[in-house]
Amino acid sequence: MSSQLKSSDDMLFASEDEPNIKSPQNTAREEWYVLVVDDEQGVHEVTKLALTNFKFDGKTLRFLHAYSAAEARQVMLKQPHIAVALIDVVMETEHAGLELVKYIRNEAKNNLIRIILRTGQPGQAPERTVIHDYDINDYKEKTELSAQKLYSTILTSLRSYRDMCALQANRNGLENVLRASANVFRMGQLNGFIQGVLEQLVALLYLDQGSIFINCDSLAMENNAESLLITAATGQYAEYVGKDARSVLPKDILQDILESLRTHDSVVSKEVFVGYSQAKSGREDLIYLSSSRVLSANDAHLIKIFLQNVAIAYENVLLRDEIEGTQRDIVYMLGESIETRSKETGQHVRRVAEYARIIALGIGLSEREAATLHVAAPLHDFGKIGIPDNVLHKPGKLSEAEWEIMKTHAQIGADLLGKSKREILQAASLLAGHHHEKWDGSGYPRGLKGEDIHIYGRIGALADVFDALGSRRCYKDPWNLDDIIKYLTEQRGTHFDPRLVDWILSHMDELLSVRMTFPDEV
Repeated sequence: MSSQLKSSDDMLFASEDEPNIKSPQNTAREEWYVLVVDDEQGVHEVTKLALTNFKFDGKTLRFLHAYSAAEARQVMLKQPHIAVALIDVVMETEHAGLELVKYIRNEAKNNLIRIILRTGQPGQAPERTVIHDYDINDYKEKTELSAQKLYSTILTSLRSYRDMCALQANRNGLENVLRASANVFRMGQLNGFIQGVLEQLVALLYLDQGSIFINCDSLAMENNAESLLITAATGQYAEYVGKDARSVLPKDILQDILESLRTHDSVVSKEVFVGYSQAKSGREDLIYLSSSRVLSANDAHLIKIFLQNVAIAYENVLLRDEIEGTQRDIVYMLGESIETRSKETGQHVRRVAEYARIIALGIGLSEREAATLHVAAPLHDFGKIGIPDNVLHKPGKLSEAEWEIMKTHAQIGADLLGKSKREILQAASLLAGHHHEKWDGSGYPRGLKGEDIHIYGRIGALADVFDALGSRRCYKDPWNLDDIIKYLTEQRGTHFDPRLVDWILSHMDELLSVRMTFPDEV
């Protein structure tokens, strides 16, 4: 081992400044990192001298120095983006260089770095054996590495490293596109979809300056300048959501956007990407991205692939939103028609639906369960469609026989709605069949008790009774709030699930706000 071996305090980066390797925007490095691992100081100096003024792809070399295999490991931990390593075989041990190669490939899992082994004692590490047994890219005797051969070797290695990095970047980029697309596809509701797209896209490319999604109708664009509406935004543009892009955006940004609309194509410049797409409906969509770093051709390609996937998802979300909206309207109309037939207000079903959703979320049910219950709740009395008018509309008290007929509406509703396998109608079936069951088992139609009553039925029972007590009917005036609270407290653990009653009593303001939103018509 040479007496000129440097100490560990001096070996890392010599006099060169340590780069910031943690920043995501440091991916566009202006230098190629070359690691020289040799225990002879002279080898380091000769290598640097031979490669003076070397350039490849417009980038110069930055040399990192280590004087043992152990020191080389520390260098690589601090700088993972080394392109080429020139490694001596014999250093602190006869096979220190070979052990370092094993560490790089097997432990550090670095398959990108190009490894060139150099030896001054070829007999100790035969070339054929080394090339066969170790994942290296070249094997040279020090005596044969003239300045010209060293130049050619480094050039070839850098070209290989560049191409492998490009392949890896494409692979990582496509994986990120698939992952981001999957996140977008999981967004079940139109509300928040566009904002979610932006957040995924920003994360995809580490774009931190801001982004805007602009939705404009193609016909309105031709005739009405106010149709260029900003529907979602991130970063510095977040304050512009809901505003006219023509009135709030700077001229340079607006110029790129209008150019994209004019050409019906995407616009790419150094730090700006304007993605253009047109749906089958004729609607034109734009995504504007600005970055603090230069966007490469690969960035633009990844954005285009991502937006193509998003366009499909967006159309599906719009279609599903339309279908679900139609379904909700039909359910509300059915519920209102049933209530109208039984001489009750149509607003009753809307309030019961809102109460059910609020209670469901309050006790910890999922957003999906709460949304399902919200849509299904208007059908809780669907079975009244099978009750004869003389019973349903009788002004006085029902006889025992008539009451038995009236009670059948719960099972009639459960049976009719249960014929469908659709999630919402299955939920409505449970709600219709269970909302007259009581916690103590004295309810109908099946006399279920406690948690044997489905949670939808328990919530529906409370929501229905709470609204009925506070509403005016032909046979009664609305109860005041104190009497309603007293009744619910008395029926806690008898008629109603105690946990639900406790939650309602501690969140009464949330329920009362629903009555203000959906008051009965005079």
